[in-house]
Amino acid sequence: MTDRTREQEQPFHGVRRQDRAVHDEGWIRAFLGEAPYGVVATECDGQPFITPLVFAYDESANALYFHTGRAGRMYANVEKNPRVCFGVCSMGSPLPANGACGFDVEYASVIVFGRAELLESEEEATRGLRLMLDKYFPDLSYGEDYEAIAGDQLARTAVYRVAIDTWSGKRNSPDMR
Repeated sequence: MTDRTREQEQPFHGVRRQDRAVHDEGWIRAFLGEAPYGVVATECDGQPFITPLVFAYDESANALYFHTGRAGRMYANVEKNPRVCFGVCSMGSPLPANGACGFDVEYASVIVFGRAELLESEEEATRGLRLMLDKYFPDLSYGEDYEAIAGDQLARTAVYRVAIDTWSGKRNSPDMR
């Protein structure tokens, strides 16, 4: 069996390099909670499309929240096909070697698979946006340091929740070798 055949037989959410796979769900949750941004992948008519964006991970709901406008490619793609793939990563130090094929880099990543749901309820959409505000502006108080989210703002904002179906974590660091 060739390496290519093995890769094709692997589940879509599997990690090929098991020596770098992270099975510790606590680590995965923490990494999602700390990641400064992510990239969501959508698809429409066979064409993949990625969008970098800010997001919040809600551990109690095991869900991601992000927002876009109520127009544009991602909005249209999710409307046609709600299945998404979401990724976060960090890069560490370069790891030199004696031979060119041995060079590497420290990294950590989490890939999430799920379905993006457009939140129609004003209460749910506000909750998702507040999770993001709390993540990125933890020193500011909602409704005190800045105005509360208004209905007209929600009318032009698409807030999504991605219920996580499955995920995988992967990392490379010298202490793993």
